[in-house]
Amino acid sequence: MDDKIFDQILQVDLKKTMETSYIDYAMSVIASRALPDVRDGLKPVQRRVLYSMIELNNTPDKPHRKSARIVGDTMGKYHPHGDSSIYGALVNMAQQWSTRYPLVDGHGNFGSVDGDGAAAMRYTEARLSKISIKMIEDINKDTVDFTPNFDETEKEPVVLPSRYPNLLVNGTTGIAVGMATNIPPHNLGEVIDAVVKIIDDDIENQETTIDDLIKIVKGPDFPTGGTILGTSGINEAYRTGRGKIKVRAVTDIEPMHAGKNRIVVTELPYLVNKARLIEKIAELVKLKRIEGITALRDESDREGMRIAIELKNGVNPSVILNQLYKHTQLQDTFGVINLALVNNEPKILNLKELLEYYLEHQKDVITRRTKYDLNKAEERAHILQGLIIALDNIDEVIQIIRSSKTTAEAKERLINRFSLSEAQSQAIVDMRLRALTGLEREKIESEYQQLMEKIAELKAILADENKLLTVIKEEILAIKDKFSDERRTQIGYDEYDMSMEDLIPEKNTVITMTKVGYIKRMDIDNFKAQHRGGKGIKGMETIDGDYIDEMMMTTSHHYLMFFTNEGRVYRIKAYEIPEASRTARGTAIINLIPLQPNEKITAMIPIKEYKKDQYLFMATKKGIVKKTSVCDYENIRKNGLAAIKLRDDDELIEVKITNDDNEIMLFTKYGQCIKFKEADVRTTGRTTMGVIGMNLSAEDEVIAMQIDTQGDALLIVSENGIGKCTLMNEFTPQNRGGKGVKCYKITEKTGCLVGVKAVTAENEVMLITTEGIIIRIKVEDTALSGRVTSGVKLIDLDENVKVASVAKVREDKSLMSDDDENSEEDQESEEKEDN
Repeated sequence: MDDKIFDQILQVDLKKTMETSYIDYAMSVIASRALPDVRDGLKPVQRRVLYSMIELNNTPDKPHRKSARIVGDTMGKYHPHGDSSIYGALVNMAQQWSTRYPLVDGHGNFGSVDGDGAAAMRYTEARLSKISIKMIEDINKDTVDFTPNFDETEKEPVVLPSRYPNLLVNGTTGIAVGMATNIPPHNLGEVIDAVVKIIDDDIENQETTIDDLIKIVKGPDFPTGGTILGTSGINEAYRTGRGKIKVRAVTDIEPMHAGKNRIVVTELPYLVNKARLIEKIAELVKLKRIEGITALRDESDREGMRIAIELKNGVNPSVILNQLYKHTQLQDTFGVINLALVNNEPKILNLKELLEYYLEHQKDVITRRTKYDLNKAEERAHILQGLIIALDNIDEVIQIIRSSKTTAEAKERLINRFSLSEAQSQAIVDMRLRALTGLEREKIESEYQQLMEKIAELKAILADENKLLTVIKEEILAIKDKFSDERRTQIGYDEYDMSMEDLIPEKNTVITMTKVGYIKRMDIDNFKAQHRGGKGIKGMETIDGDYIDEMMMTTSHHYLMFFTNEGRVYRIKAYEIPEASRTARGTAIINLIPLQPNEKITAMIPIKEYKKDQYLFMATKKGIVKKTSVCDYENIRKNGLAAIKLRDDDELIEVKITNDDNEIMLFTKYGQCIKFKEADVRTTGRTTMGVIGMNLSAEDEVIAMQIDTQGDALLIVSENGIGKCTLMNEFTPQNRGGKGVKCYKITEKTGCLVGVKAVTAENEVMLITTEGIIIRIKVEDTALSGRVTSGVKLIDLDENVKVASVAKVREDKSLMSDDDENSEEDQESEEKEDN
């Protein structure tokens, strides 16, 4: 017996057996488990869950069903791989922080962003979300192929119709054998616009390039928000199918009492576990890898996420924030791998290929749906044709039916007499007596006429690919109108990404900064010129004691140099300042530049480039002036650079770019002015203090500095909104260091001076009040007066409201379109007509 057992032992090559078995396993995982289909963006388990829910009639207009029922149906009919994998897929499609546009509407505990798991499936309920209906739509119209399930007792769809590009919209992640996919989610509106662009180009016989698509699809749009740093990773991923995208949390630095600050985190990078992140920060503090954090709290609630990190007094919050970016997942990298199944083969695809494969799928779906609808329409028209023949010969038809012994005989006689088909004769014998009424006959003829029009339309779609594409375009745009929303993930700026600036349009912009230190960038179209003496418009939602202190006009590509009360200078590009609405408060400047404790911005200036023959001319409120070559400030470090040496009771109030051949004018709050030659001030280094420019009276201080070449007149404005224009030539130059001459008549009605601008008659200026009101007026509307006068009312102020600052409108006309220029001309002509 032992010999017989040994005789049955087979000799096999272990290497070949392992290779064969492993390859079979690998192909099964690749094709049937881990990777999505390029057409509907779903893995088999997700597709089977959604199809099971449709079969259960578990639609958005019906009550939720127990998740266990959905999982049981899916496992029993289509997916015999265990309930945990099916329920895991169901939960993932319902989590709003995992899926950009959830395909399942969950009811109950479906986990949290802290990494908490969902409740057991016997406790939770689910139904299809509204957008997932668009994934299944028209599946009963022979739009996709069906295949037998694992035991050949049911049929399941090979792919879903997917009426929107789900693969890009919701993204996916999966690890197969020897390969992995990691496709980020995108904004539905942007992706649909990209598909429409391809369709429009196809209709016009033009080639769509990846560059065209990248202009439309700005980048991934994660459900948890965050900020993507730079565009180089996005470009690489869209062009090659692979790329690394840096994602950073959205943070804000909030000032607290006693000079303390706190870092507040409101959005996290995609797939970052909030609870683990907080544990990591606490661990870094405990190990003293990061020092200066005194408290760490999770203040998240139903309103949204909020992690508060309180800092010690005197600690620079920007330094702590950069350490957190370096050592925690507050800054993370999303590795894009656009791997999907194309005809059951895994392929890495670029953005254009992903959209084109989807569009091919839609062409197939709409073609098959149209053929199905055409077939049904022709069948119905055929029946109606027979009914109309019967109604035209109703007496003879009734006689044939009454004289026939059986239904079969009646049908046979009708077929022979009127040359009808089997279906038509059956419809006639089934016809009810009410069809003999005139109204019913009209209904049948009307339906037949409508069907013939529909048949002609369906045949036209099948005969012309452009009409087919137009149908796809109209239907996909309807989905966009219904389901698209605003981007959640913003595209930020990466200081190491040199390609970023090329993609940012250079346009005129307004920069404002408040007394407390909130800064924002606005479109210049927010402010239109008004007549002198008006009320102005709201420029900012103010808080107690805060108002717009600095306002300038520049272009988005200019550098902005910020000078502080401690004599340091910082620099950023104008486009790096977050854009905000006219009434928004803006962003705290400490979020953009690493100010030291108690350091505040006192002057800012735009500069395009650093030229050797130019100088920075500075003036302080105590009358000190200084001139230094612009090139000394060309290499400003991220943590700032020493710009001027200041006395303890002094601060920088204004900085100008000069050419050493100008005349400088200083103005004080008590209405004094001095004019002297710039050449009288010798050039000194960066860290010097400067020399006396003006000898001030007790308690007086310099409030403005202007250069003679900036205009031919001076617009002088007081705190009570009274102002005037005085010609520049009324002020004669004198030696530096004098007391100057009177330039304004100060009275109780006018109050002290707050601003002076050198202007021409064509200029416009903006006046900003302590309540955040801004008025834009034309210089030609103001009065031209002598030196020792007060002027006229420029703005109508409420009680206890003062003018805070004055800004001159400086638009780069080369950046304006013809439409902008024409609109300005139209506005001017309308105003002249009104006058």
